[in-house]
Amino acid sequence: MGDKRLNDLLRWSIEHMEADSPVNQPSNGSRPPPTTNLTPEIMEALMGGPSDAELMKAAMEIINDPEVSLENKLIAFDNFEQLIENLDNANNIANLDLWTPLLDQLRHEESEMRKMAAWCVGTAVQNNARTQERLLAMGGLPSLVEMALKKEEPEDVRRKAIYALSSAVRNYQPSMDACTDELNKRGFAAASKVDAADMDAVDTVIHGLRENVKNTAPATSS
Repeated sequence: MGDKRLNDLLRWSIEHMEADSPVNQPSNGSRPPPTTNLTPEIMEALMGGPSDAELMKAAMEIINDPEVSLENKLIAFDNFEQLIENLDNANNIANLDLWTPLLDQLRHEESEMRKMAAWCVGTAVQNNARTQERLLAMGGLPSLVEMALKKEEPEDVRRKAIYALSSAVRNYQPSMDACTDELNKRGFAAASKVDAADMDAVDTVIHGLRENVKNTAPATSS
């Protein structure tokens, strides 16, 4: 913290200590509001550092920085995922213009990056109509369907894509319709109309995708 901000913070502390002193209390027992020069920057320092929004932006910058190692990108992705478990932070993805760089990672050459991107999408849209709408509007569903069905994709990546799709379509009919359209276009038989509010019907589609992963996953040596 710069000297000026530190001095302002110290001055604010002294003012509050003086205001709370019994010597300075009025005889009628009421307490006057303390005067302060406390700014948002000083308040941020007082409360312990950067905001969640700043942390989200910083994490996404690291994720998209070509000079950063894969290990550090994955750490940043993990931090981002934890931040957006908070509903307000998930909604803030749109306000911070982070949907595009997040969805771009679904096409990253590294499978671990694709998996983390799908994981974050699933977390962001779970039980949240606002973010479900944004994912649909940003065109993220086709990429997730492609990942879920792609035989060459590692099994753990495909399962995270299915998790994201499951979160995206529940109780949000427009995404449910778009998802079934994409599945049928890609040769995966799905009902033409599934009620997004019918969890059993949604589970049937999601279970079918998971079974498809089992049946098409490359055989592993024992």
